[in-house]
Amino acid sequence: MQASDFPSGTGPLESHAPDTPASDHSLRLVAWEVTRSCNLACIHCRAAAQNRPYPGELATEECFRFLDDIAGFARPIVILTGGEPLLRPDIFDIAAYGTRLGLRMTMAPNGTLVSPENARRMVETGIQRISISLDGATAASHDAFRGMPGAFDGAIQGIRCARESGLPFQVNTTITAQNLHELPAIQELVVSLGAVAHHIFLLVPTGRGKNLEEQVINARQYEETLHWFYEQRERVPLQLKATCAPHYYRILRQRAREEGRPVDMQTFGLDAVTRGCLAGTGFCFLSHVGTVQPCGYLELDCGNIRRRPFRDIWENSEVFQRLRDFRNYEGKCGRCEYIRVCGGCRARAYEATGNYLAEEPLCLYEPRGRTASCPSK
Repeated sequence: MQASDFPSGTGPLESHAPDTPASDHSLRLVAWEVTRSCNLACIHCRAAAQNRPYPGELATEECFRFLDDIAGFARPIVILTGGEPLLRPDIFDIAAYGTRLGLRMTMAPNGTLVSPENARRMVETGIQRISISLDGATAASHDAFRGMPGAFDGAIQGIRCARESGLPFQVNTTITAQNLHELPAIQELVVSLGAVAHHIFLLVPTGRGKNLEEQVINARQYEETLHWFYEQRERVPLQLKATCAPHYYRILRQRAREEGRPVDMQTFGLDAVTRGCLAGTGFCFLSHVGTVQPCGYLELDCGNIRRRPFRDIWENSEVFQRLRDFRNYEGKCGRCEYIRVCGGCRARAYEATGNYLAEEPLCLYEPRGRTASCPSK
């Protein structure tokens, strides 16, 4: 299971000149791999998770201390992910503890273990939203993607349990060449199920996903897909968000300018005030053994909470500091006038080149240069 992205808690980008670093790096979103164990075997899995115990996972008290550390300086959204978070016996204790601290607790299960009882306990312990992935419009395509017969029926049943318990849910879809043609049908299914949001993820080939490099859509398909996604904004009753697809925030501004529309909260909601790649700037990932990373796909060890306070890692990690200063970015990204609203996928750059500050490899846009007017609003 990949870490999902929930569409709130992101504050506005400050209106800096395009060649100056941002000054606001408040922690807005934490994806926490509470366990790496999983009952599925998804072909794109970042963690290559298996249905077995993993040694060294954080104990309950360590989990509580981590939440205390977060609450000591920030109030982000916390995504309990995995693996499959519902395989962790103390998951509801963790959720309830975070809720008592005033954190917005969410969860990213695969759906197959979301029973009426588990859905009820999610509500009782303060889980405010869950995300469940649908990577195909039919059982055949979704089950092939998830590596398990019955995964589609299990996800649909989990969604029904969430809906009946009054628990808001979003649907996530990882896009590859294998399911790109199904995207309109998947979105129709998402609407029919009563989801509050649909988030699309552009595949980053890490973990088992490295075996899918031939399934990564090309730069032209990437661009066309994001334009299609933009056009769905007023056609479906869903919150729409593109994740691991930072180009979307350039496209949004380009299309808005063509249409003569201001990019503001009233017109574009939270898309107007967030940016593409949040890795290390407003978002971070915590692994099952306590390692902090810029995101789940960008496997750079920025420190471990068992040896170093989380706040110190967040504020002072050299990797985070470099990611936050856009003057460090290289290639087209470093020259681009959209650097502040896009940033390029740092994980995709790292997987392609070994350099997390390199240019995004799947981008067609040719920058006008950062001396151009910065279209951050």
